[in-house]
Amino acid sequence: MPGEGRGADPDVDISRLPTRARKDVEKYLLPDERVKVVTRRHWAVLLEPTAKFLPVFLAGGWLFLLDPDNRVTSTAGLLVLLVALGYYGLRVAEWWMRHFIVSHRRVLLTSGVIARTVTLLPLRRITDLTWQETVLGQLLGYGTFRFESAGQDQALRHLTYMPDAQERYRKVSELLFGGDNAAATSGDDEGNEEPPPAPAAPADRRDTEPIPGLPPRQT
Repeated sequence: MPGEGRGADPDVDISRLPTRARKDVEKYLLPDERVKVVTRRHWAVLLEPTAKFLPVFLAGGWLFLLDPDNRVTSTAGLLVLLVALGYYGLRVAEWWMRHFIVSHRRVLLTSGVIARTVTLLPLRRITDLTWQETVLGQLLGYGTFRFESAGQDQALRHLTYMPDAQERYRKVSELLFGGDNAAATSGDDEGNEEPPPAPAAPADRRDTEPIPGLPPRQT
């Protein structure tokens, strides 16, 4: 299997990925790119939206059931319930649709529920990689990646709530600084192979010398 051997991490089996992740890989990666990491953010990213959703949802339910014969409270409660459900549903959908993908050439982040957005960063442009883990992250199993790219700020600079962050950090570090580094540092920003360099001119030729095979200049 490509990418195995000499202790390298095996490639991700695309056929075993969830449907949404498999579609993103097939759509946004080139056919010859080897997939190393595919994951969505840790479920802990939903803790804050859940904490905001529950009180509003319960308040809406209380208003809705307070007096079924009162149209004012029932309508207000129903509206609060719908707004709360819409907010929480959107946050869950964003979590479900967002994927962090790493090939042997690029790092990609796909996001968006209706309109899909793809942010990419070639591995050859990454100058430093930092892994941060809070106390809660250690307990629940997530961390934060910080990419440095030639001192430039970009959308992939901070990736929060990465599950199994230590294992992901090891895999990405192997791509950047290990045996696959040669592949990561070649090609263009879209992952295509760079064209071969033009042949160099002979070292013993001078621009003022006549080209062999041409007739002599008439004077």
